[in-house]
Amino acid sequence: MAFDVKKELKEFYQPKTKPSIVTLPKANYLAVRGTGNPNQEKSAYKESIELLYGVAYTLKMSYKTDYKIEGFYDYVVPPLEGFWWQEGLRGVDYGHKEHFSFISIIRLPDFVTKTDVYWAIKTAGRKKKRDFSKVEWMTYDEGLCVQCLHIGPYDEEPKTVALMHQFLEEEGYELDITDERMHHEIYLSDVRKTAPEKLKTILRHPIKVKK
Repeated sequence: MAFDVKKELKEFYQPKTKPSIVTLPKANYLAVRGTGNPNQEKSAYKESIELLYGVAYTLKMSYKTDYKIEGFYDYVVPPLEGFWWQEGLRGVDYGHKEHFSFISIIRLPDFVTKTDVYWAIKTAGRKKKRDFSKVEWMTYDEGLCVQCLHIGPYDEEPKTVALMHQFLEEEGYELDITDERMHHEIYLSDVRKTAPEKLKTILRHPIKVKK
């Protein structure tokens, strides 16, 4: 059976609708950076998703090519994730989405190396006749966080975020959003096939022990 990170790492990919404290280990990702309103047609965000999945599936299907990844085993491509921020703000202003900056990411299996990613970027470009050079290798050590499952439209995320912040303060922590530690979302639903009120999104914020 194919390895599925959502099932194997339930603590990180299957949280409940009640906030919890977790410590995330260092992991490697495919990443594409961009700016702008993610809801606009032909947005940089939508392009980033296409680029990420193009490379992610090239890696997954590599076993059918002459290129062999050492230690390869079959796996389910992990869910799309994203880091979001707006310059000058510690939180998110949903009323001004045009000011968003983002890093779209997809987690990589541990056996995938930088060399494998570079191969996949070139191979995807050659097969699809498209430039995938915006895709990069990213290592991220997320560390101590508060997280919660949000069910509903993205614009209603502030309600869940408020619950998370109340919880972390009650538990003796404080928010630790910085230039390196950002608002993090993990998309468990296909937005094209799911009603807004049923969308499942993991929200995650970096924290530290309150002094």
